[in-house]
Parts: sequence; structure tokens; C-alpha cells
Amino acid sequence: MSYDYLVVGSGLFGSTFAYEAAKRGKRVKVIDKRDHIGGNIYTENIEGINVHKYGAHIFHTNNKEIWDYVNQFAEFNRYTNSPVANYKGQIYNLPFNMNTFNKLWGVITPEEAKNKIEAQRKAINIEKPKNLEEQAISLVGTDIYEKLIKGYTEKQWGRKATELPSFIIKRLPVRFTYDNNYFNDRYQGIPIGGYTQIIEKMLSSELIDVELNRDFFSNREEYIESYPRIVYTGMIDQFFDYKYGELEYRSLQFESSLLDQENYQGNAVVNYTDAETPFTRIIEHKHFEFGNQPKTLITKEFPKTWKKGDEPYYPVNDDNNSEKFRKYRKLAEEQPNVIFGGRLGMYQYYDMHQVIAAALSLAKKELS
Repeated sequence: MSYDYLVVGSGLFGSTFAYEAAKRGKRVKVIDKRDHIGGNIYTENIEGINVHKYGAHIFHTNNKEIWDYVNQFAEFNRYTNSPVANYKGQIYNLPFNMNTFNKLWGVITPEEAKNKIEAQRKAINIEKPKNLEEQAISLVGTDIYEKLIKGYTEKQWGRKATELPSFIIKRLPVRFTYDNNYFNDRYQGIPIGGYTQIIEKMLSSELIDVELNRDFFSNREEYIESYPRIVYTGMIDQFFDYKYGELEYRSLQFESSLLDQENYQGNAVVNYTDAETPFTRIIEHKHFEFGNQPKTLITKEFPKTWKKGDEPYYPVNDDNNSEKFRKYRKLAEEQPNVIFGGRLGMYQYYDMHQVIAAALSLAKKELS
């Protein structure tokens, strides 16, 4: 069989490109090392509950074109991301808003909350934040930092907050309204029936063939020689056999439990922000789709240091890793028939709408 493209990885980037290529009459082979399609947005139905197997995924965007695009593959519900924080048994609303401030300090008006934060800022007197801790305190003061940021962040990244760059937390949502909606985006929701159906529809064309349990690196040279164009969505450093060293990631370990009860925590996502709790959050999957099943399934997320063989989730975009990536990116640009894309190919944390936008941009450039 003659193909125009080999797509390595059936996640959102690779599948979007494959769909667009097939629409234009191109034959596409998609391979994936996992035993399922969908990459990290894969959802599995267990006891009627659509389980987010690789962590919580909430679709949100301000881009109507992207919203309309993804809605052709699934109907989305009205889910609003409103996580809560559990600090040693005390519950606080996220993002930081008037509900949070009232619980912490008993304040009622925005002016009272602002005055409280400003007093804590002045007490520390940080003019130019040099790390995440200083950046966080300069944004929200010491109380919120100590209870709701420090422990969670240090668990997530495996480093002290004073060793983390300030940019990680510069976009921290702080609102002086009673609004628990985490995102500011106009469009938000969860596909009714889970995310896997989106990928299934993207890859349903008769011009697309999918092979699972296929590791690109088991036949790397043969693949490169056999296909005129390759869209590669795996780790860029692995493609080049770690020539400049491994890029650093944070990984996750999941522990899921099916519980014989209707409702475990009353919310889809609860963050555990103290340092003593080993996991960062608990996901109760049924609440993403307002489920009323008699049972519930919860997943605890444990951050861990990435090593070869683990799933890479969060790139560590510090100066050292960014410099390594620049070197790999230069090598990638010299590849005559390989296009690098997606979260791992670009060593960049992307939200789902950004992944789709990047894939559509590539398709427009490559296929027009």
C-alpha cells in the first residue's frame, strides 16, 4: 500500500492532521505504541462512567473556529471547571476568588480582600520576584501561598518553590468576584460520551489505516525510508537518540478505585494542597458528565520524576532544558521529510485547543 503520510502517534495533534490530510485525498498510516487511540485524551467506559485515563481533560477556548471544529465530532455538555482545594481538611474554592478570601479571612467585600493581600505583600516587600515563591506571594500574599500553593506546587514539580522559575505561576487566576469558574474562556465543556469518540471519528476515513502496538523506534530507519512524509508527535530528544541529553519531564502515577457508593467527594476535581498528602488531587470522573450511576470511580494523581519508560506529561521548561530543546529543534529543522509536532515533539505544554490549532496550521501549510 502506498501512503502519502506516516503519522506517529494517534493523539489529538496526529489525529487532527490525519483527518485533514484524508479530507484532501491523502492516504495516511497512523501508528501508536499504545493499545488504544487517542493519546492522553483517551477515555474508557467503566460501569457507565467515562474515565479520563491520563488525567482530567476539560476543553476550553476563546476561539470560536476551534470550538466549532471540535463540536463536529462530539456534542459537548455545559461542564464548568470549578475545582476545590483541600488543605488539611479545610475546603477552599479555586481559582482564588471572594469565596476563597471569605473562608480564609472572613472578609466580605473586594476592598477588604485587596487590603488583606496588600498588607501581606508589603510585609514581605518583594520588588522583583526571582522565583515561584516570591512571585506567588507578590500576587496573593503569604496566607494563600502557604495553604494553597506551596505544598501542591512542590509536590507537582518535585522541587522547592524557591528553586522554580517565577513564570510558572504568572498566569495565576485571582478574582475579586464570587466566581468559581477556573477558566475565563467563552467556550467550555466535556464531550458527552467521552473524548475517544472524537479520535475515532477523525480516523474513520477509508484513506486512513491505524496500527496499534507499533513502536516507531522498533523500525525507525525503515519507516523513514518507506514514507515520503512523516508527522512525528513523540519525544523530540528520543528521535535523535538523546544526542544532547534527555529533556526533563514530570510524570504521573494514577491509582484508581471503583467505589460502591454514588458520590465520593461531590466535585470532579479536588486538589490536596498540603505537603503531607502524597498525591496532588483526586478526580471523580462521573461529575464531568453529571453522572447518576450507582457507583463512582476515583483516581488519585501522584507526581513523580520522569525516567525512560515512563509517560512524559509536563515539560520542565527551565533554562537548561530550553537550551537543549533549541539544539534538538535545530536538528529537527534539518530533517528533510519529518515534521515534529504536538506536546512532545515541540517540548511544550499545550491545552487541547492549542493542539488542534497547531495541527490545523500545519495542515494548511503542508496540504494547501
